Amino acid sequence: MDPIAIQLGPISITWYALFIVSGLIIGSYIGAKEATKHKFEEEQFYDMLFYLMIFSFLGARLWYVIFDGTYYLQNPSEIIKVWHGGLAIHGGIIGGASYLYYYAKKRGMNVFTLTDLAAPSLLLGQAIGRWGNFMNSEAHGGETTKEFLQNGLHLPDFIVNGMHIDGVYYHPTFLYESTWNIIGFIIMMVVIRPKFRNRYGIITGFYLMWYGFIRFFIEMMRTDALMFGPIKVAQMTSLAMFVFGLILIIKRKGDSNE
Repeated sequence: MDPIAIQLGPISITWYALFIVSGLIIGSYIGAKEATKHKFEEEQFYDMLFYLMIFSFLGARLWYVIFDGTYYLQNPSEIIKVWHGGLAIHGGIIGGASYLYYYAKKRGMNVFTLTDLAAPSLLLGQAIGRWGNFMNSEAHGGETTKEFLQNGLHLPDFIVNGMHIDGVYYHPTFLYESTWNIIGFIIMMVVIRPKFRNRYGIITGFYLMWYGFIRFFIEMMRTDALMFGPIKVAQMTSLAMFVFGLILIIKRKGDSNE
């Protein structure tokens, strides 16, 4: 796959960047629509969103650098070169959540009002962003066969061909995760949000469990995981997300904010 979408002289615009930006724009639009139902003023929402994206981006980069520390200690100039790759969604979640906690405390708000608002948009944005990994031929699973991709999964030719990397076919883990995230987004918007709109934290808990579950198993298949000793960092973090989400749902399900 050619990772370059647009070449303007010396300037290259990658597919990865386009998918990430598309995810941000679509997620922000949905978040803005939901924010009006919580009586957010448009200026207030976009002001919060601006800093939320900065903290999320910094968290995603810092997380990757920390857990790939050996390389960056040897190549410190690469730390700022995010265009070479190296963003970790778990770090982005932690960075964004930290800012939302700060914002909620500053405004005297329930932090789960904000995380419930952000969770569906985040999950959809992740689903879109994963296609950037496909275009970069990265974040894939282990080896498989063309027959499995075509006849087992019934994938279109462009995905089958895209998973043919250096003469080997690989599992399209980007697609597994993207599909799971889209399903989760629909469940949150159609089922959970209408039913638990006034029980803040339920949507957040569902997001943590839903994404934590799929990422834990996806990480078993991936060949490029960040490691902490013998442990895959994303698996460890995903397990913590799932447990925290379960505790949050159990705790908040009996509460009402009406």
